[in-house]
Amino acid sequence: MLDWTQLEQACQNCRRCGLFETRHNVVFGVGPKDADIMFVGEGPGQQEDLQGEPFVGPAGKLLDDMLSIIDMGRESCYIANIVKCRPPQNRDPLEIEQDACMDYLRNQFLLVKPKILVCLGRIAAMRLIRSDFRITREHGQWVEKRGVWMTAIYHPSALLRDISKRPDTFCDLLAIREKAREVNARY
Repeated sequence: MLDWTQLEQACQNCRRCGLFETRHNVVFGVGPKDADIMFVGEGPGQQEDLQGEPFVGPAGKLLDDMLSIIDMGRESCYIANIVKCRPPQNRDPLEIEQDACMDYLRNQFLLVKPKILVCLGRIAAMRLIRSDFRITREHGQWVEKRGVWMTAIYHPSALLRDISKRPDTFCDLLAIREKAREVNARY
């Protein structure tokens, strides 16, 4: 396992897949390195690629608003993505691209040691919870893996496109706050 400095340097120099050819910045992750709650999305979008930070575009603004609903902020959780470089035209990351970055995400997870992991969207849920995860049926449901509580909610960009999903997400956010209290997670 790499330490934080080694891991970030390895990501910055990564050429494991073709996404490195078109990236402006590697989008590593942000937040306290010992956060009790970790959020994981699928990959950076255009603004994230330009700024080198996850969730800073319109979906990031919505994520900030979602976190504020449950009295949480970026300063209290760790936020990362499965892939660290932007897929062209914000397409879903290919499996080969996800595979190339999974060791980085696993290392981040082992360093953070969260009590709760929240997958943002179906791709993260399918990769981290279960390969046949169905976000429309299973969002907000909890599973425990090796002492870590995991759930998935709709990705903020999906909520920007389809506001009918927002009431379900509000309930899921309240459940995250309740689970954080239950496991004595700092936030």
